[in-house]
Amino acid sequence: MSSVDLLLPLLIAVPILAATLPIALGLWVDRTGWTVAGLTTSALFVGAIALASVVYTRGEEVTHRLGGYSPEFGIQLVADQFSMLIVLLVTAVATGVLAYTRRGGPRGNTFYTAYLLLTGGLLGISLTGDVFNLFVFLEITSLATYALVASGDGPEAAVASLKYLILGTIAASMYLIGVAFVFMATGTLNMLELAEAIPGAESQTLIHTGVAFIVVGFAVKVAQWPLHTWQPSAYQQAPDGVTPLIAALVSTASAYAFGRLIVTVFGIDYLTAVPNAAAVVLTIGCVSVLAGTILAVIQTEVKRMLAYSSVSQFGLVIAAYGVVIAGSSETAFIGAAIHLVGHGLVKAGLFLGVALVARSYDARTVDEYAGLAKSRPIAAGAIAVLLLSLVGVPPGVGFVGKWYIALGAVQSELWPVAAVIFLSTMLTLAYAARLLEKMYFTPSATAERPHAPAPVATDGGDAEPDDSGAEPARDEPGAAIAAIRGDRSAAPVSTGMVAIVVLAALGAVALGFAGGTIAELLDPFLTEVIN
Repeated sequence: MSSVDLLLPLLIAVPILAATLPIALGLWVDRTGWTVAGLTTSALFVGAIALASVVYTRGEEVTHRLGGYSPEFGIQLVADQFSMLIVLLVTAVATGVLAYTRRGGPRGNTFYTAYLLLTGGLLGISLTGDVFNLFVFLEITSLATYALVASGDGPEAAVASLKYLILGTIAASMYLIGVAFVFMATGTLNMLELAEAIPGAESQTLIHTGVAFIVVGFAVKVAQWPLHTWQPSAYQQAPDGVTPLIAALVSTASAYAFGRLIVTVFGIDYLTAVPNAAAVVLTIGCVSVLAGTILAVIQTEVKRMLAYSSVSQFGLVIAAYGVVIAGSSETAFIGAAIHLVGHGLVKAGLFLGVALVARSYDARTVDEYAGLAKSRPIAAGAIAVLLLSLVGVPPGVGFVGKWYIALGAVQSELWPVAAVIFLSTMLTLAYAARLLEKMYFTPSATAERPHAPAPVATDGGDAEPDDSGAEPARDEPGAAIAAIRGDRSAAPVSTGMVAIVVLAALGAVALGFAGGTIAELLDPFLTEVIN
């Protein structure tokens, strides 16, 4: 067994085991959580880079059998060209968001325990080669997310978490029922063995029923309309330092898992032969694309607007999977993979930018962003770049993902899908342009009477975190008054917090230029599963 093989279980086990340390050490030493989480996520990122270099250099997958058991009875972990894109995204975003929470909050040992547990669950989703253990890691991820959402201020956060818990439990149950039907028909849970057993299974009715349950379960997990209702509330009510993590990674990992089942477990040829399979997936995706963008356009609260945007963007990924099933399109699958990674990075950066603006002067609605470019030009510029990438303006990564998906739809002669992509881009431009217009072309309100000065910090300023371990209050009087009067210096923001948002914007542009490279890296995987 090589050291590279050992990286697979370590990437999952280390964050889950480390999640116990903040609470355990907190019994003797205060505020140990961030140090533990920081060391853990940094080590995970380094390990992910090392594993990715091996996978992409060799052009083949790396596998590990836990306990040495055969795949039929044991648990197998797999790192290939597709899964490593998600592993790199998870570790990079987890490290970046954690750096923001050092100053921006929330803090507290219990927060960092849930943070590490969520990271471990996401990496498990990315690396598992077993459909039952995929369920286990989906539940670990969901439980940690429920806790993080509920840690927000006020009863609204608890209600949002409860809604997410109810719908998430239903989705997990649907997926598990689907897995049970497939297991009854094949007698195995290993993904590679299922791929061989499903086409020749005696009871195709059981397989088809299992597929139906799995599709519905993932439609909830990926927040597809009309099963999306948990997502806007969860994103809006979660603490500002939590939303970037769950928005960038939770549904992204679920969308990856759905794509993994399509291409690795059931197979393109098999699903193409299943009546209406492609039509159902295409319809779910396209309807979500249009519904999500329309709902985003009419929102006034920025976090909620971006949440509905995620419904649309993930709908685009699901539609791409439908194109893959309908036309065996490698191009559409490349677009789905790039869009998953690009959207995760873009949404992490946007929600970090929103958190920064909210911390600065409690601006949470589109109208309250008026004059932002004048008072915080660096932060506003980073947000603008991320918004343009979300729209699909080159050279942002959003353009590359949409281009490949649209090209795949055209090559497969699925013209309605191409039309939906074009229309959704126009609608995305509509709500992004509203925010850009407010930041750059609408002057902020002016003070009408003198008021007490608030703590001052610029984009290049620095500030120490408070010792309370709590996230800055959303209804801080100074911040609220400043937002009304146009004072754009209501709360301190450190240079590091701004730098993280800027790095996300630069990353979105860099990934746009690297689109062709990503397509080449995926080529060995596509050759195996589609051709």
